[in-house]
Amino acid sequence: MKCGLLGEKLGHSYSPQIHALLGSYSYELFERKPSEIEDFLKNGDWDGINVTVPYKKTVIPYLDQLTPIAQKLGAVNTIVRRNGKLIGHNTDYFGFQTLLDSLPISVCQEKVLILGSGGASNTAAAVLKDLGANVVIVSRNGGNNYSNLELHKDAYLIVNTTPVGMYPNAGVSPLSGLLNRNHFPNLKGIVDVIYNPARTQLLLDAEKNGSIAFANGLLMLVAQAKEASEWFTGNQISNDVIEPIVDKLERQMHNIILVGMPGSGKSTVGKLLSEQTGLKFVDADVEIVRLSGKSIPEIFAQDGEVEFRKWETAALAALAKESGLIIATGGGCVTQDRNYDLLHQNGGIYWIQRRIDDLDKDGRPMSQNTDLNEMYRIRIPMYERFRDWDISNNTTPEDAVRQIIEIWEKK
Repeated sequence: MKCGLLGEKLGHSYSPQIHALLGSYSYELFERKPSEIEDFLKNGDWDGINVTVPYKKTVIPYLDQLTPIAQKLGAVNTIVRRNGKLIGHNTDYFGFQTLLDSLPISVCQEKVLILGSGGASNTAAAVLKDLGANVVIVSRNGGNNYSNLELHKDAYLIVNTTPVGMYPNAGVSPLSGLLNRNHFPNLKGIVDVIYNPARTQLLLDAEKNGSIAFANGLLMLVAQAKEASEWFTGNQISNDVIEPIVDKLERQMHNIILVGMPGSGKSTVGKLLSEQTGLKFVDADVEIVRLSGKSIPEIFAQDGEVEFRKWETAALAALAKESGLIIATGGGCVTQDRNYDLLHQNGGIYWIQRRIDDLDKDGRPMSQNTDLNEMYRIRIPMYERFRDWDISNNTTPEDAVRQIIEIWEKK
């Protein structure tokens, strides 16, 4: 059986990997121009396909039949050939419903704001209305827009269906500066259908408010693929397969971020981790040198620490928006609050701890000219704020690696 994903510009897609875990059929990426859609649908060599933007509506005139849910949504993301006919279905409904079910909240009779008015918005609205929610669509130019959100301070759940904050343009939020109790005192949940980065700025802001449940769109992606696979093969698949696939993808996309005092062994641990996990190791200091065109001692000597910290943040912004990396950071990155969100968007932060007397000082301008005990005393609360896990590097680097892998394998 030959299946795949139809789109205009597909780039990197997780769909082939997901479907390889769901069935034994082949799954390819079919990039086609708008002028090629009719011929591909009528004469293409495939048995079942998924459809992504911008073709979810484009394909409909060429289909022989639509399922009720595809008719309801006015969009198709799954097509199968049956008895010579093309049947269009939409599995995004099931995907979004599964995502909502994962949250510890109920939307029945609650106000839900949906940010965006495109296809994903239509799907979210259909599911939410069927669950009894009071749905309000927020768009840039509609009656409900970003300039009059004060009308909806009673929102219980917010769902982002816009691409704002999606890779590679991470670090921005459709609700910049508004996600706090003063604006939404009744807010209990945030859903962002984006899954790259794992934590958009919207979700990072939600995470800082511990009372808000939040989720990205990865579960939706896997759940809709599960139902699509059922359509391709005609075989029922237990919903129990969804969570393990999500866990596998999360581990693959997870960045391992190493923070700690200068000379604590972050690079040594990172390189050993790379050998054992297969994840790529990168050093933030190397990226700083590449971006600035100067060595780190030169930056300190010629421009000072303030300028160095700017280059450091630029380097972290470039590295941390990628996925599946091991990133060794400079010892002082935690002194800049702005770096927290950059590092946290796609990964977990591991604090590599080593006795002060054992820190390596070679080639480290600040270590050679600073009382390290005093530096550590000042930075302890900063490391504590940044870190997700504590890792001891007081025995061997191999033992530190073992500790990290035990955590990583549970992701």
